[in-house]
Amino acid sequence: MNEQQLEILIVNALNEDIGDGDHTTLACIEKHVSGKAILKIKEEAVLAGVEIAEKIFKKADPSVYFKTLKKDGEHAHNGEIAFEVFAPVHTILKCERLVLNTMQRMSGIATLTRQYTDLLKGYHTRLLDTRKTTPNFRLLEKEAVRIGGGENHRFGLYDMIMLKDNHIDYCGSIEKAIQSAYEYVQNVKPGLKIEVETRNLEDVKRVMAIGKVDRIMLDNFTIEDLQSAILLIGEKFETEASGGITLSNIVNYASTGVDFISSGAIIHQARSIDLSLKAVII
Repeated sequence: MNEQQLEILIVNALNEDIGDGDHTTLACIEKHVSGKAILKIKEEAVLAGVEIAEKIFKKADPSVYFKTLKKDGEHAHNGEIAFEVFAPVHTILKCERLVLNTMQRMSGIATLTRQYTDLLKGYHTRLLDTRKTTPNFRLLEKEAVRIGGGENHRFGLYDMIMLKDNHIDYCGSIEKAIQSAYEYVQNVKPGLKIEVETRNLEDVKRVMAIGKVDRIMLDNFTIEDLQSAILLIGEKFETEASGGITLSNIVNYASTGVDFISSGAIIHQARSIDLSLKAVII
C-alpha cells in the first residue's frame, strides 16, 4: 500500500469530520481524561481495516496504545472484539466515526470478495477488481479486495493502457487504437502493459491478427462465445472475462479456463458490515 497516499487520505478524512473542533466532546469532557474503547463485531464477516484503524488513531495521537485481537482477513463472528484502544477520550471520540466508516466498508468488500474467491478454488482463474470505486477511497477499497483474496487490477489511468470501447470508437478502429498504443509504449512509457476490450469473436480475430497487446478482455461474452475465444487465443495472450458475472454463474465462466475475471460488483455492490466502537468504563 502507498503509505504517502494513505496518510493523505487519513488526514483529509479527519479534517473533513473535525473541522474547527469536536465541539460535543470539547463541551462535556475534560481534555486530560483517558479511556478505553473496544471494536465490537455484530455480524459474520471477513474482517478488514484493523491495521488502518490503528494508523488512524496513531495519526491523531502517537501515544495511543492499540491492542489487536482479530487480524485483517480473519473470519469474525457476532460478539467478538476486533481490538482495544487506550487513549485520551478526545482522541477516541474524534477518530470513532472514521474508524467505523472505514472498517465497515472495507469488511463488507472483503466479505463479498471472499464469497467470490471461495467459488474459484480449484480453478485457474483469478478474481480482479476494477476502477468502479468511491472517489478518494479507492486505496482502501482495493486493499479490502486484496484482504478478501482477490487481486488488484490497475489502480488508475496511469499504470496500464486499457483500450475500451470508447477509446476504440474515438480512435477509428481496433487496429488503429492498438498500433497507436503500442507506439506510445515504445516511445513514451516502456514496460506499460496494454489490454484491449473485445465485444465479439470478430474483434478477437482482429486483435489476434495485429497482436502487440498483453491481455484481451472478453466483455459481456456468453459462456459459449467465451469458450470459443479462449480456444482461439490459446496461450498467446492473457485473457480476462468481464460483464454480467455473478456469484451464481462465476464457476461457469471459470470453467472455460479464462485467466482473469474482473468484477466491479465486489466493491460497488458490497454491503457495509455492522460494527460498533464502545466505551469501556474502568
